[in-house]
Amino acid sequence: MSVKIITDSASDIPEHIAIKHDIEVIPLIVNLDNKEYLDGETIQPKEVYQAIRSGKMPSSTQIPPKAFEKVFENYAKKDRECIYIAFSSKLSGTCQTGKMVAEKINEKYKKKLIYVHDTFCGAIGQGLIVKEAAKLAQNDIAINKILDVISFKSKHMEHIFTIDDLNHLHKGGRLSQGEAFLGSILKIKPILHVQKGEMIPFEKVRGKTKALKRIVEIMEERGSQIKDQTIGISHADDLKTALRLKEMIKEKFGCEKFLVNIVGGVLSCHIGLGGVAVFFLNEKPSGNIGV
Repeated sequence: MSVKIITDSASDIPEHIAIKHDIEVIPLIVNLDNKEYLDGETIQPKEVYQAIRSGKMPSSTQIPPKAFEKVFENYAKKDRECIYIAFSSKLSGTCQTGKMVAEKINEKYKKKLIYVHDTFCGAIGQGLIVKEAAKLAQNDIAINKILDVISFKSKHMEHIFTIDDLNHLHKGGRLSQGEAFLGSILKIKPILHVQKGEMIPFEKVRGKTKALKRIVEIMEERGSQIKDQTIGISHADDLKTALRLKEMIKEKFGCEKFLVNIVGGVLSCHIGLGGVAVFFLNEKPSGNIGV
């Protein structure tokens, strides 16, 4: 029996890919209007963005232990090995909860059936890792080999993104009112990346066009054999800009393989409207590790 790949909704895996590659997605929780919704199940990203447009501040909550228990137990009782590929532990307590429940299940069955891997990634960066692991699992690759691939890609996955909604960052406590106001007036676009699982600002540019050009420049500076990779692109309800960035990357590097998707309900709670992100590897995989 092949290894089962499990992830959480912060991976932003499109539903058709989850179905095609037999990936189980456990939803985080979106809090809106004093109600809890299952991310991607009982609330869709568009609904979260609409709430933000109306001035609301939705928030997110990690996956509860009972949700992990239900999923892990289902496979453990079938004696099936599973890998839960988790959202960055620096951005959510979900990974730690998953580890705690996995240890409990493994102890109950007196063997290691549930493996948990902290990707220190999120959004399509996490999703690309999940997709590759699932493809390997479907080809009956041994679990240790799959874990090696997950580990390599987690270590070398770049997240480069820009955020439009400075007012949302202010409301969320990430910018002062003055910074948000001045940034909006001057059309400042912060460029951020992920280091050790945390989102960190590292540059500011003026205007969306310059931000997109700078993102492509950073890809050239950091990427390895970009043409041969599947490039991930996420957008905060701004498909037009995402497709524009895709064309810029195709023109610059000759890429043909892309995974483009909207930022899901969990991360949209934190970044607001607009903005795009690109995900790629900064080192060439060795051996048979795919890209």
